[in-house]
Amino acid sequence: MRKMLLAVLSRVLQSPAAAAAGGKTASRVMVASRNYADFANEATFEIKKCDLHRLEEGPSTTTVMTREEGLQYYKTMQTIRRMELKSDQLYKQKIIRGFCHLYDGQEACCVGLEAAIKPTDHVITAYRAHGFTYTRGVPVREILAELTGRKGGCAKGKGGSMHMYTKNFYGGNGIVGAQVPLGAGVALACKYFGKNEICLTLYGDGAANQGQIFETYNMAALWKLPCIFICENNRYGMGTSVERAAASTEYYRRGDFIPGLRVDGMDVLCVREAGKFAAEYCRSGKGPIVMELQTYRYHGHSMSDPGISYRTREEIQEVRSKSDPITLLKDRMVNNNLASIEELKDIDVAVRKEIEEAAQFATTDPEPPLEELCNHIYFNEPPFEVRGANQWTRYKSAS
Repeated sequence: MRKMLLAVLSRVLQSPAAAAAGGKTASRVMVASRNYADFANEATFEIKKCDLHRLEEGPSTTTVMTREEGLQYYKTMQTIRRMELKSDQLYKQKIIRGFCHLYDGQEACCVGLEAAIKPTDHVITAYRAHGFTYTRGVPVREILAELTGRKGGCAKGKGGSMHMYTKNFYGGNGIVGAQVPLGAGVALACKYFGKNEICLTLYGDGAANQGQIFETYNMAALWKLPCIFICENNRYGMGTSVERAAASTEYYRRGDFIPGLRVDGMDVLCVREAGKFAAEYCRSGKGPIVMELQTYRYHGHSMSDPGISYRTREEIQEVRSKSDPITLLKDRMVNNNLASIEELKDIDVAVRKEIEEAAQFATTDPEPPLEELCNHIYFNEPPFEVRGANQWTRYKSAS
Protein backbone atom coordinates (compact mmCIF):
# COMPACT_ATOMS: atom_id res chain seq x y z
CA MET A 1 0.00 0.00 0.00
CA ARG A 2 2.81 2.35 0.95
CA LYS A 3 4.67 1.66 -2.34
CA MET A 4 1.49 2.30 -4.36
CA LEU A 5 0.90 5.61 -2.54
CA LEU A 6 4.47 6.76 -3.14
CA ALA A 7 4.27 5.77 -6.80
CA VAL A 8 1.09 7.82 -7.29
CA LEU A 9 2.60 10.82 -5.54
CA SER A 10 5.77 10.50 -7.61
CA ARG A 11 3.67 10.75 -10.80
CA VAL A 12 1.90 13.78 -9.41
CA LEU A 13 5.26 15.43 -8.76
CA GLN A 14 6.33 14.75 -12.36
CA SER A 15 3.10 16.06 -13.91
CA PRO A 16 3.09 19.33 -15.94
CA ALA A 17 0.75 20.93 -13.38
CA ALA A 18 3.17 20.19 -10.58
CA ALA A 19 6.05 21.51 -12.63
CA ALA A 20 4.12 24.70 -13.37
CA ALA A 21 3.52 25.21 -9.66
CA GLY A 22 7.18 24.68 -8.92
CA GLY A 23 6.40 21.27 -7.46
CA LYS A 24 5.71 22.91 -4.08
CA THR A 25 2.10 21.84 -3.70
CA ALA A 26 2.77 18.24 -4.63
CA SER A 27 5.82 18.16 -2.37
CA ARG A 28 3.72 19.39 0.54
CA VAL A 29 1.09 16.74 -0.22
CA MET A 30 3.77 14.08 -0.13
CA VAL A 31 5.23 15.27 3.18
CA ALA A 32 1.81 15.69 4.74
CA SER A 33 0.68 12.25 3.68
CA ARG A 34 3.79 10.65 5.15
CA ASN A 35 3.44 12.65 8.36
CA TYR A 36 0.12 11.04 9.15
CA ALA A 37 0.39 7.63 7.56
CA ASP A 38 3.86 6.36 6.93
CA PHE A 39 6.34 7.35 9.63
CA ALA A 40 7.30 5.01 12.43
CA ASN A 41 6.72 6.29 15.96
CA GLU A 42 10.06 4.96 17.20
CA ALA A 43 13.02 2.82 16.21
CA THR A 44 15.70 0.78 18.00
CA PHE A 45 19.38 1.51 17.34
CA GLU A 46 22.68 -0.19 18.03
CA ILE A 47 25.19 2.22 19.58
CA LYS A 48 28.89 1.96 20.28
CA LYS A 49 29.92 0.26 23.51
CA CYS A 50 31.54 2.58 26.07
CA ASP A 51 35.00 1.86 27.46
CA LEU A 52 34.76 1.42 31.24
CA HIS A 53 36.95 2.11 34.26
CA ARG A 54 36.10 0.61 37.67
CA LEU A 55 32.62 -0.29 36.42
CA GLU A 56 31.33 -3.84 36.02
CA GLU A 57 28.74 -2.79 33.47
CA GLY A 58 28.01 0.35 31.49
CA PRO A 59 25.25 1.87 29.37
CA SER A 60 23.23 -0.38 27.09
CA THR A 61 24.42 -0.82 23.51
CA THR A 62 20.85 -0.58 22.19
CA THR A 63 18.50 2.33 22.61
CA VAL A 64 15.09 3.48 21.42
CA MET A 65 14.55 6.89 19.87
CA THR A 66 11.08 8.20 19.14
CA ARG A 67 10.28 10.24 16.05
CA GLU A 68 9.53 13.26 18.24
CA GLU A 69 12.89 12.97 20.03
CA GLY A 70 14.74 12.60 16.75
CA LEU A 71 13.16 15.70 15.25
CA GLN A 72 13.92 17.65 18.41
CA TYR A 73 17.57 16.55 18.48
CA TYR A 74 17.96 17.31 14.79
CA LYS A 75 16.51 20.80 15.06
CA THR A 76 18.54 21.64 18.16
CA MET A 77 21.83 20.48 16.64
CA GLN A 78 21.09 22.23 13.37
CA THR A 79 20.25 25.44 15.24
CA ILE A 80 23.55 25.33 17.14
CA ARG A 81 25.47 24.63 13.92
CA ARG A 82 23.84 27.53 12.08
CA MET A 83 24.22 29.83 15.08
CA GLU A 84 27.95 29.15 15.21
CA LEU A 85 28.36 29.68 11.47
CA LYS A 86 26.53 33.00 11.80
CA SER A 87 28.81 33.91 14.71
CA ASP A 88 31.80 33.18 12.48
CA GLN A 89 30.38 35.54 9.85
CA LEU A 90 29.63 38.32 12.34
CA TYR A 91 33.12 38.01 13.81
CA LYS A 92 34.76 38.35 10.41
CA GLN A 93 32.62 41.43 9.81
CA LYS A 94 34.02 42.80 13.11
CA ILE A 95 30.56 42.99 14.64
CA ILE A 96 31.56 40.41 17.27
CA ARG A 97 34.82 41.32 19.01
CA GLY A 98 37.19 39.73 21.51
CA PHE A 99 37.38 36.06 22.41
CA CYS A 100 35.01 33.75 20.57
CA HIS A 101 35.19 29.95 20.76
CA LEU A 102 32.82 28.10 18.44
CA TYR A 103 31.15 24.74 19.10
CA ASP A 104 30.34 23.41 15.61
CA GLY A 105 31.21 19.72 15.34
CA GLN A 106 30.54 19.07 19.03
CA GLU A 107 26.74 19.50 18.95
CA ALA A 108 26.00 15.89 19.95
CA CYS A 109 27.68 16.48 23.32
CA CYS A 110 25.47 19.27 24.64
CA VAL A 111 22.28 17.94 23.03
CA GLY A 112 22.81 14.38 24.25
CA LEU A 113 23.68 15.48 27.77
CA GLU A 114 20.67 17.78 28.05
CA ALA A 115 18.44 14.91 26.92
CA ALA A 116 19.88 12.78 29.74
CA ILE A 117 19.25 15.13 32.67
CA LYS A 118 16.43 17.17 34.20
CA PRO A 119 15.90 20.93 33.85
CA THR A 120 16.44 21.20 37.61
CA ASP A 121 19.92 19.67 37.31
CA HIS A 122 22.94 21.95 37.01
CA VAL A 123 25.58 22.54 34.31
CA ILE A 124 28.86 24.44 34.35
CA THR A 125 31.34 24.46 31.50
CA ALA A 126 34.43 26.16 30.09
CA TYR A 127 34.49 29.00 27.56
CA ARG A 128 33.22 27.02 24.52
CA ALA A 129 29.76 27.57 25.91
CA HIS A 130 27.34 28.66 23.17
CA GLY A 131 25.87 25.18 22.64
CA PHE A 132 25.17 24.55 26.32
CA THR A 133 23.73 28.04 26.70
CA TYR A 134 21.19 27.19 24.00
CA THR A 135 20.32 23.70 25.28
CA ARG A 136 19.81 25.14 28.79
CA GLY A 137 17.06 27.35 27.38
CA VAL A 138 18.52 30.67 26.22
CA PRO A 139 17.05 31.79 22.85
CA VAL A 140 19.37 32.25 19.87
CA ARG A 141 18.67 35.99 19.72
CA GLU A 142 19.88 36.46 23.30
CA ILE A 143 23.04 34.45 22.62
CA LEU A 144 23.91 36.40 19.46
CA ALA A 145 23.04 39.69 21.18
CA GLU A 146 25.43 38.77 23.98
CA LEU A 147 28.13 38.06 21.43
CA THR A 148 27.61 41.49 19.87
CA GLY A 149 27.55 43.19 23.28
CA ARG A 150 23.94 44.37 23.18
CA LYS A 151 21.48 45.10 25.97
CA GLY A 152 19.22 42.23 24.90
CA GLY A 153 21.94 39.64 25.47
CA CYS A 154 21.52 36.96 28.11
CA ALA A 155 24.15 38.73 30.27
CA LYS A 156 22.94 42.20 29.24
CA GLY A 157 25.82 42.54 26.76
CA LYS A 158 28.50 42.51 29.46
CA GLY A 159 29.60 38.87 29.38
CA GLY A 160 30.34 38.12 25.76
CA SER A 161 31.20 34.72 24.33
CA MET A 162 32.71 33.21 27.49
CA HIS A 163 30.26 34.43 30.13
CA MET A 164 26.67 33.43 29.46
CA TYR A 165 24.29 32.31 32.18
CA THR A 166 20.72 31.23 32.81
CA LYS A 167 18.84 29.29 35.49
CA ASN A 168 20.87 26.26 36.60
CA PHE A 169 23.63 27.13 34.11
CA TYR A 170 26.73 28.76 35.55
CA GLY A 171 28.70 29.63 32.42
CA GLY A 172 30.90 29.99 30.46
CA ASN A 173 34.16 30.41 32.47
CA GLY A 174 37.27 32.05 31.06
CA ILE A 175 39.97 30.60 33.32
CA VAL A 176 41.12 27.20 32.10
CA GLY A 177 39.90 24.47 34.45
CA ALA A 178 38.65 26.88 37.14
CA GLN A 179 35.03 25.85 36.65
CA VAL A 180 35.74 22.31 37.88
CA PRO A 181 36.03 23.19 41.61
CA LEU A 182 32.97 25.44 41.17
CA GLY A 183 31.02 22.52 39.73
CA ALA A 184 31.94 20.39 42.73
CA GLY A 185 30.69 23.25 44.91
CA VAL A 186 27.35 23.22 43.09
CA ALA A 187 27.18 19.44 43.62
CA LEU A 188 27.96 19.96 47.32
CA ALA A 189 25.03 22.38 47.52
CA CYS A 190 22.77 19.78 45.90
CA LYS A 191 23.78 17.22 48.53
CA TYR A 192 23.69 19.70 51.43
CA PHE A 193 20.14 20.82 50.67
CA GLY A 194 18.99 17.24 50.19
CA LYS A 195 17.89 17.78 46.60
CA ASN A 196 17.91 14.86 44.21
CA GLU A 197 19.91 16.94 41.74
CA ILE A 198 23.28 16.55 40.07
CA CYS A 199 25.87 18.85 38.50
CA LEU A 200 27.50 18.30 35.12
CA THR A 201 31.01 19.78 35.31
CA LEU A 202 32.62 20.08 31.89
CA TYR A 203 36.19 20.82 30.85
CA GLY A 204 38.37 20.20 27.81
CA ASP A 205 41.33 17.92 27.20
CA GLY A 206 43.54 21.02 27.40
CA ALA A 207 42.48 21.56 31.03
CA ALA A 208 42.63 17.89 32.01
CA ASN A 209 46.23 18.06 33.30
CA GLN A 210 45.55 20.84 35.80
CA GLY A 211 46.16 20.14 39.47
CA GLN A 212 42.92 21.76 40.61
CA ILE A 213 40.98 19.09 38.72
CA PHE A 214 42.66 16.29 40.66
CA GLU A 215 42.16 18.13 43.95
CA THR A 216 38.48 18.38 43.08
CA TYR A 217 38.30 14.68 42.21
CA ASN A 218 39.66 13.89 45.66
CA MET A 219 37.18 16.06 47.57
CA ALA A 220 34.24 14.91 45.43
CA ALA A 221 35.11 11.26 46.07
CA LEU A 222 35.59 11.79 49.82
CA TRP A 223 32.24 13.55 50.14
CA LYS A 224 30.45 11.40 47.52
CA LEU A 225 29.25 14.45 45.64
CA PRO A 226 26.62 13.99 42.87
CA CYS A 227 28.95 15.35 40.20
CA ILE A 228 29.60 14.10 36.66
CA PHE A 229 33.05 15.26 35.58
CA ILE A 230 32.94 15.45 31.78
CA CYS A 231 36.04 15.87 29.62
CA GLU A 232 35.12 17.02 26.11
CA ASN A 233 38.12 15.61 24.29
CA ASN A 234 38.16 17.32 20.90
CA ARG A 235 41.75 16.11 20.30
CA TYR A 236 43.44 19.50 20.52
CA GLY A 237 44.11 21.83 23.45
CA MET A 238 44.45 25.08 21.52
CA GLY A 239 46.98 23.97 18.86
CA THR A 240 48.50 21.03 20.74
CA SER A 241 47.32 17.49 20.07
CA VAL A 242 46.42 15.33 23.06
CA GLU A 243 49.29 12.95 22.25
CA ARG A 244 51.81 15.78 22.64
CA ALA A 245 50.20 17.20 25.79
CA ALA A 246 49.35 14.19 27.93
CA ALA A 247 51.34 11.12 28.99
CA SER A 248 48.00 9.31 29.23
CA THR A 249 45.18 10.25 26.87
CA GLU A 250 42.68 7.94 28.58
CA TYR A 251 40.94 10.81 30.31
CA TYR A 252 38.10 8.63 31.59
CA ARG A 253 40.64 6.81 33.79
CA ARG A 254 42.09 10.00 35.24
CA GLY A 255 39.84 9.87 38.30
CA ASP A 256 41.79 6.76 39.41
CA PHE A 257 39.57 5.89 42.40
CA ILE A 258 36.51 7.38 40.62
CA PRO A 259 34.72 5.20 38.02
CA GLY A 260 34.75 6.43 34.44
CA LEU A 261 33.50 5.76 30.93
CA ARG A 262 34.66 6.81 27.47
CA VAL A 263 31.89 7.70 25.03
CA ASP A 264 31.51 8.39 21.31
CA GLY A 265 30.83 12.12 21.56
CA MET A 266 29.84 12.41 17.89
CA ASP A 267 26.74 10.24 18.39
CA VAL A 268 23.90 12.00 20.20
CA LEU A 269 22.33 8.67 21.22
CA CYS A 270 25.61 7.39 22.70
CA VAL A 271 25.98 10.60 24.69
CA ARG A 272 22.35 10.47 25.83
CA GLU A 273 22.55 6.89 27.09
CA ALA A 274 25.91 7.43 28.79
CA GLY A 275 24.53 10.61 30.36
CA LYS A 276 21.50 8.74 31.72
CA PHE A 277 23.75 6.02 33.11
CA ALA A 278 26.06 8.54 34.82
CA ALA A 279 23.15 10.59 36.16
CA GLU A 280 21.54 7.50 37.70
CA TYR A 281 24.89 6.53 39.23
CA CYS A 282 25.24 9.94 40.90
CA ARG A 283 21.63 10.14 42.08
CA SER A 284 21.94 6.74 43.76
CA GLY A 285 24.42 8.19 46.25
CA LYS A 286 27.53 6.43 44.92
CA GLY A 287 29.42 9.68 44.43
CA PRO A 288 31.07 11.22 41.34
CA ILE A 289 31.81 9.64 37.97
CA VAL A 290 34.08 10.70 35.09
CA MET A 291 32.97 10.79 31.44
CA GLU A 292 35.20 11.35 28.43
CA LEU A 293 33.40 12.45 25.27
CA GLN A 294 35.49 11.83 22.17
CA THR A 295 34.51 14.64 19.85
CA TYR A 296 35.94 17.13 17.33
CA ARG A 297 35.72 20.85 16.66
CA TYR A 298 35.56 22.05 13.06
CA HIS A 299 36.73 25.60 13.76
CA GLY A 300 40.06 26.49 15.33
CA HIS A 301 40.48 26.90 19.06
CA SER A 302 39.11 30.43 18.80
CA MET A 303 38.35 32.81 15.96
CA SER A 304 41.98 33.98 16.01
CA ASP A 305 43.08 30.42 15.18
CA PRO A 306 42.63 29.30 11.55
CA GLY A 307 42.80 25.71 12.80
CA ILE A 308 44.95 24.32 9.99
CA SER A 309 48.50 25.03 11.16
CA TYR A 310 48.55 21.97 13.45
CA ARG A 311 46.13 19.74 11.53
CA THR A 312 45.35 19.29 7.85
CA ARG A 313 42.26 20.30 5.94
CA GLU A 314 42.00 16.65 4.91
CA GLU A 315 41.72 15.57 8.55
CA ILE A 316 38.88 17.99 9.17
CA GLN A 317 37.11 16.92 6.00
CA GLU A 318 37.47 13.24 6.89
CA VAL A 319 35.76 13.80 10.25
CA ARG A 320 33.01 15.80 8.54
CA SER A 321 32.39 13.07 5.99
CA LYS A 322 32.54 10.08 8.36
CA SER A 323 31.49 11.26 11.81
CA ASP A 324 29.43 14.44 11.56
CA PRO A 325 26.82 14.26 14.37
CA ILE A 326 24.03 15.91 12.38
CA THR A 327 24.56 13.74 9.30
CA LEU A 328 24.67 10.62 11.47
CA LEU A 329 21.33 11.45 13.09
CA LYS A 330 19.78 12.45 9.76
CA ASP A 331 20.76 9.15 8.12
CA ARG A 332 19.41 7.16 11.05
CA MET A 333 16.07 8.92 10.94
CA VAL A 334 15.60 8.64 7.18
CA ASN A 335 16.81 5.03 6.98
CA ASN A 336 14.50 3.97 9.83
CA ASN A 337 11.46 5.82 8.50
CA LEU A 338 11.33 8.34 11.36
CA ALA A 339 11.43 11.31 8.98
CA SER A 340 11.72 12.18 5.31
CA ILE A 341 14.47 14.18 3.64
CA GLU A 342 11.86 16.78 2.67
CA GLU A 343 10.73 17.19 6.27
CA LEU A 344 14.29 17.66 7.50
CA LYS A 345 14.91 20.20 4.74
CA ASP A 346 11.89 22.14 5.97
CA ILE A 347 13.46 22.20 9.43
CA ASP A 348 16.71 23.48 7.89
CA VAL A 349 14.85 26.32 6.19
CA ALA A 350 13.04 27.27 9.42
CA VAL A 351 16.32 27.22 11.36
CA ARG A 352 18.06 29.47 8.84
CA LYS A 353 15.18 31.93 9.08
CA GLU A 354 15.36 31.93 12.89
CA ILE A 355 19.12 32.54 12.81
CA GLU A 356 18.80 35.42 10.34
CA GLU A 357 16.11 37.08 12.46
CA ALA A 358 18.23 36.62 15.57
CA ALA A 359 21.24 38.13 13.82
CA GLN A 360 19.14 41.11 12.78
CA PHE A 361 18.16 41.66 16.40
CA ALA A 362 21.74 41.22 17.59
CA THR A 363 23.04 43.89 15.22
CA THR A 364 20.31 46.49 15.81
CA ASP A 365 19.62 46.18 19.54
CA PRO A 366 21.24 49.08 21.50
CA GLU A 367 24.37 48.64 23.59
CA PRO A 368 23.93 48.83 27.38
CA PRO A 369 24.24 52.41 28.70
CA LEU A 370 27.30 53.37 30.73
CA GLU A 371 25.25 53.89 33.91
CA GLU A 372 24.41 50.16 33.88
CA LEU A 373 28.06 49.13 33.73
CA CYS A 374 28.19 47.83 37.31
CA ASN A 375 24.70 46.33 37.54
CA HIS A 376 24.15 42.64 38.27
CA ILE A 377 27.33 42.08 40.28
CA TYR A 378 25.23 40.25 42.87
CA PHE A 379 21.87 38.56 42.62
CA ASN A 380 19.01 39.87 44.74
CA GLU A 381 21.07 42.29 46.84
CA PRO A 382 20.35 45.94 47.79
CA PRO A 383 21.93 48.56 45.47
CA PHE A 384 25.41 49.77 46.40
CA GLU A 385 28.12 52.07 45.00
CA VAL A 386 31.08 50.84 42.96
CA ARG A 387 34.20 52.90 42.42
CA GLY A 388 35.08 53.55 38.78
CA ALA A 389 38.48 53.87 37.09
CA ASN A 390 39.40 56.69 39.49
CA GLN A 391 38.32 57.67 43.01
CA TRP A 392 35.98 60.41 41.78
CA THR A 393 33.91 58.17 39.51
CA ARG A 394 31.08 56.27 41.13
CA TYR A 395 28.63 53.80 39.67
CA LYS A 396 25.52 52.32 41.19
CA SER A 397 25.10 48.55 41.15
CA ALA A 398 21.60 47.11 41.13
CA SER A 399 20.65 43.43 41.03
